[in-house]
Amino acid sequence: MMIMEVNGTAIHIQLEQNTSADAMKDLLRQGAMTIPMKDYAHMEKFGNLGTKLPRNDKQITTKAGDVILSEGNLLVIYYAPNTWKFTRLGKVTNLTEKELKKVLGK
Repeated sequence: MMIMEVNGTAIHIQLEQNTSADAMKDLLRQGAMTIPMKDYAHMEKFGNLGTKLPRNDKQITTKAGDVILSEGNLLVIYYAPNTWKFTRLGKVTNLTEKELKKVLGK
């Protein structure tokens, strides 16, 4: 389980079982991270991790709440669908799609 704080709200993320999620856990064992995020195409928020993680890319269609590793160094939270080759890191478990959109804001 990974907890991400966005605008004062704790977002619980159930991590996948892959080498990318394992590397993310290892990175977080070094301490909490602050990742400034930007909106892209009214479907996701993304921010640079500042390092590369191993990729496990597969062709997928995202859903609201998917937490993705893109290009090996971008952490992405989806709030709308997108189809591409991504590495799935985890899934938000404590917020509905509507709640997630509200927390992520503009």
